[in-house]
Amino acid sequence: MRHRTLSGPLTWLLAVVAIALLAPSAGAAALGQRLVLPNGLVVLVAEQRAVPIVAISLLVRTGSLCDPPAKPGLANLTAQLLSQGTTTRTGPQLSEAIDFIGGSLDVDAELETTAITMTLLSKDLDLGLELLGDLLIHPTFHPPDVERKIQEVIADLKRDQEDPATVSAQVFMHGLYGAQALGTPVEGTEASLPTITREDVVRFHATYYRPNQVILAVAGDVGVADLQQRLQARFGAWQPGGAPAIPAALAPAVPKRTVRVIPREVTQANITLGTVGIRRDNPDYYAVQVMNYLLGGGFSSYLIATIRDEKGWAYDVSSAFSTRKYGGEFTIALQTKNEVADQAIASAVAQMRRIRDTPVDAQALNDAKAYLTGSFPLGLDTTKKIAGRLAAIEYFGLGLDYVDRYPGLITAVTAADVQRVARKYLDPDTYVLAAVANLAVAKIKE
Repeated sequence: MRHRTLSGPLTWLLAVVAIALLAPSAGAAALGQRLVLPNGLVVLVAEQRAVPIVAISLLVRTGSLCDPPAKPGLANLTAQLLSQGTTTRTGPQLSEAIDFIGGSLDVDAELETTAITMTLLSKDLDLGLELLGDLLIHPTFHPPDVERKIQEVIADLKRDQEDPATVSAQVFMHGLYGAQALGTPVEGTEASLPTITREDVVRFHATYYRPNQVILAVAGDVGVADLQQRLQARFGAWQPGGAPAIPAALAPAVPKRTVRVIPREVTQANITLGTVGIRRDNPDYYAVQVMNYLLGGGFSSYLIATIRDEKGWAYDVSSAFSTRKYGGEFTIALQTKNEVADQAIASAVAQMRRIRDTPVDAQALNDAKAYLTGSFPLGLDTTKKIAGRLAAIEYFGLGLDYVDRYPGLITAVTAADVQRVARKYLDPDTYVLAAVANLAVAKIKE
């Protein structure tokens, strides 16, 4: 999604923070500690003293799912305006303050959450928290900034329409969810954005930007007690609000194979096909991860081995289960020559049938589990990644022992589990297919 980035020369230092930052795996306490401020702000802290860096990952429990039906893009617009000016600093002054200390600040709105991430040297933590609190609690949303940002987002949306892969993904989501928020780009539409007013933004911010709707994860060169005092000083007066309900992310069943083709003069067809997936709290999550790795998530997956290596129809083809708190999708994405688009689609569907109908080879299963467990620590090899993982663990309610439990959850998956979840969540006869292709050449069957 569109985001505002303020960055400085910390990048080189972050690159040297490797997995050695992690304490020896003895228990959940090695990853982080949890506390809650009196106003409901949830704080997670991972003390990592190896280098003088602090990384902050803040999640606000709101995203485009909370957009009013007539105002798609409101959550994203609100997020992008946070760094455009506060009651004490203009947008340029905020940028200068971050640049001066060599830090970075990113704001990114998604479907369910809005993320604000910051990295800085530990000696500048007080200023960093001051800036973070300022843009979170005291944005001004000046009318000229609102209008300018609307025009910028509209320009971005127009550029997106020039990218066939983006168009294919958007058409797929709309085919799956229709006019619901999930079927509309997080940024909104060219029609909806001009209808959003400053009052809409102010109201959205007042409703959702409350401490009891925020997760603040901090990793790096800081102690828990010290951080708690600093946060109480900066955020203690921030008043909680009611807990607005997240609208249900309805996911209608796909009753039949649905094909939507967008004609473009392109040399390659961009294809997205799939269906409704699973939520993050689904008990089958770990079996699904293994199954998907075998289907199209791994370097030697069924899709790669057939469509790319054997047939040579595509350089890149993959499958994925996007899982969220309130929903998710299963997708296969590929780019291929227009001339063989229909054959490539048929081959992808055939691999779905294969993993449903044929038990997975024992060695392939073991390799998949070894990769998933072996690569998992790479998501914890910098302070920034640790902070992000802590925030996600809290958001999904996984528990602070999750890092310790994950390998066992993957290792426990059996060949029977893989086939069971493939039959449960993959339907080779019922899916949405979206393609951006040259219809004069690509003979994609409706």
